[in-house]
Amino acid sequence: MKNNQDNTGSSVRLQIRTRDYPIRRFNKIRICLFLFILSCFMDLHATELHIGTATVDITPKLPVALAGQFNLRIADTIQTPLTANVIALESRNGNISLDMAIMVSVDVVEIPEKLLEMVRDDVHKKVPEIDTRKILLTAIHTHTAPVLENDLSSSFRYQIPKKGVTQVEDYDNFFIQQITDAIVKAWKSRSPGRVSWGLSHAAVAYNRRVVYSKEVPTPGYFSDGFAQMYGNTNRPEFINLEGMEDHDVNILFFWNKIGKLIAMSIDVPCPAQEVENRSAVNADYWHPVREKLKKRFGPNLCVLGWVGAAGDQSPRPMYRKASEERMIRLRNLNHLEEIARRIDIAVEEAYETVKNDTYVDVKMIHKVENLSLPMRIVTEKEYSFCKGEMDNAAATMAADSSTAKDQMGRMTWNRDVVYRYENQKKNPNPKLEAEIHVIRLGDVAICTNQFELFTDYGLRIQARSNALQTFVIQLAAGEGSYLPTEKAAKGGGYSAVIQSNMVGPEAGQILVNHTVDLINSFWP
Repeated sequence: MKNNQDNTGSSVRLQIRTRDYPIRRFNKIRICLFLFILSCFMDLHATELHIGTATVDITPKLPVALAGQFNLRIADTIQTPLTANVIALESRNGNISLDMAIMVSVDVVEIPEKLLEMVRDDVHKKVPEIDTRKILLTAIHTHTAPVLENDLSSSFRYQIPKKGVTQVEDYDNFFIQQITDAIVKAWKSRSPGRVSWGLSHAAVAYNRRVVYSKEVPTPGYFSDGFAQMYGNTNRPEFINLEGMEDHDVNILFFWNKIGKLIAMSIDVPCPAQEVENRSAVNADYWHPVREKLKKRFGPNLCVLGWVGAAGDQSPRPMYRKASEERMIRLRNLNHLEEIARRIDIAVEEAYETVKNDTYVDVKMIHKVENLSLPMRIVTEKEYSFCKGEMDNAAATMAADSSTAKDQMGRMTWNRDVVYRYENQKKNPNPKLEAEIHVIRLGDVAICTNQFELFTDYGLRIQARSNALQTFVIQLAAGEGSYLPTEKAAKGGGYSAVIQSNMVGPEAGQILVNHTVDLINSFWP
């Protein structure tokens, strides 16, 4: 019986092994196939980052009309050069181009959409392989740079003399040629490189919207409100500054293949408006920032100045002014140098922290989309007020032509609202088409918008982003009107009244939601 049981057991074990064999073989094949697919997938995504840079001078010939204020200013002095700085990025797998991003920072107040399209057209003619939709131009928002637009589509039109002053068309042609050549140069110079990202802090931006406990008269605006841009804080009615301040400094560092730092982009949530009232050409605080960095890292360093969400921010403090002035004076600096000192310290701290944490194999994805945003609706009361202001300005100019340089901006500012109201009768739900870019670069997200975006919106995007670090950049090419929060729109005052806004808080939240969705689609 024992032997029979043993033989029976052996027979059963043999049958089990025989039955298991095809299963084990199938599993082995499945594992091998999985490893083969995995190796192909890893090889496919063994990307290499190629980097090219260029810097080009865009300083105008003098005399030249300056943009950024209501009144005409003619500059006959160049205090600093103006530049456009380019970083061209391409993600490659061997000889296969996976994606690209060509980022251009320009020393102007804003960039009309038509100039962006002309740059893209010229680049396509010279280098057809470039996907020109992946070219993005952003402005530092200096108010001491030339007028770039002076036609019927311009909200701030200036009566520029026909003789003795550089004409807008002439400067625009120069502007387009210089930037096109710089993009082509950066693209053709690209080679394998490394990137890293860092976060630091600098107190540059101050909220410039002052809130009072009662309504304050603001002549020239639709209605009195509880808020004023650059309002006086030294009065009994002062309650607080309306919004938050963002002191983050987000930085990208780019190295070539031999480890030399060749470029950086610095995202500071503050417009370049320290010297905005001057009648001289000036790149504002970005010029001393670049000079300090080039002194340390070499004269060929390419520095992109990016302005974060900062529609309600300024580099000028709204209180403790006397103590700030004393400290700047004791350091033997001027105001631009003081701002540059703070940014330089922030960059230095970030650089020393991340210089050994660089990446070659980084995922890069660049999406460009057009958002159809609801425009801010002009009410009948707003229309009546703006029409009255427009007519008064026109009558003043007709009575005394010497007032044109001061009245033209005010007239067109209100006239645009009148035109919008009249168009609403034909189209009661008007839309504004806005181009946005969202880029994944390794662990970093970069997103753009064309507005003077109030800081709260930028904080909403950063807080909800799945990226390790999120760069929000405003004033990419397009209609660059202010985009206020709901609180600001209720408070009134310049930057939050109907004349200042093509779109309102509803559009702001749509912009935030769509940007966040795009970012998070890269990190599901």
